[in-house]
Amino acid sequence: MTRHVLPGFRLSTGYTLAVLGSCVLLPLAALLWTAGELGPAGWWAQVGTRRVLASLRLSFGAAVLAATIDVLLGLLVAWVLVRYRFPFRRLCDALVDLPFALPTAVAGIALTALYAPNGWLGSRLAPYGIEVAYTRLGVLLAMVFVGLPFVVRTLQPVLESLERDLEEAAYTLGASPGQRFFRVLLPLLLPTLLTGYALALARAIGEYGSVVFISGNRLFSTEIAPYLIVQKIDSQYDYRGAAALGVVMLAASLLLLVAIAVLQRWTRRWAVSR
Repeated sequence: MTRHVLPGFRLSTGYTLAVLGSCVLLPLAALLWTAGELGPAGWWAQVGTRRVLASLRLSFGAAVLAATIDVLLGLLVAWVLVRYRFPFRRLCDALVDLPFALPTAVAGIALTALYAPNGWLGSRLAPYGIEVAYTRLGVLLAMVFVGLPFVVRTLQPVLESLERDLEEAAYTLGASPGQRFFRVLLPLLLPTLLTGYALALARAIGEYGSVVFISGNRLFSTEIAPYLIVQKIDSQYDYRGAAALGVVMLAASLLLLVAIAVLQRWTRRWAVSR
């Protein structure tokens, strides 16, 4: 008789569905129900304004760009931490997790203090006409900061588990370093890169604490969608309007994540076929 570590199928499945329903499905259903009370006309009146559309464009546009930058930087950081040994390597590896442990509000205040016009870095960039704090560049910087660890920590185990045999075989066949990376290693890393991209993108879209300080919340310019949701609840007590905006962010996020999941499946098949 085979004994399983976990309890029976019915019990474990029922427990899983109960936890999933109470923690995920029930809040989402409440969000959809609250937004649905507005009706189509009321819903569009809430999300179709110039201010809301500008905030949505900034939130999703900056999040997509930040996740792309995170993939490039994260691959470089993970590669260096795995493939090279250098002084203070363990310290650098620990610093990667800093955005995980640091409260987002503290991260936002620290970035603002650094890049403000009178800050340590901001005052040195100002003579060159580069403004970071209270601009869209600052929003992008904050999103890159909070999303980078997701890419690094996703890539590190995969890089550590890669066998050197493929690289050595490509080297013996005369492949250059660029060919060994782009034609041998990158196809193997691509599904993991997409996973890190999806995690960084999801974090950047919903980020509030680290962005709200450095953005300055300038009308039609640096306001992000989560800030408008908080404003609708705190100052206007408009729970339906906040829910309507939340539904838009939820739908757009789901579409992006589904598209990335489909792309991941395709890249896995492509990597295996090679």
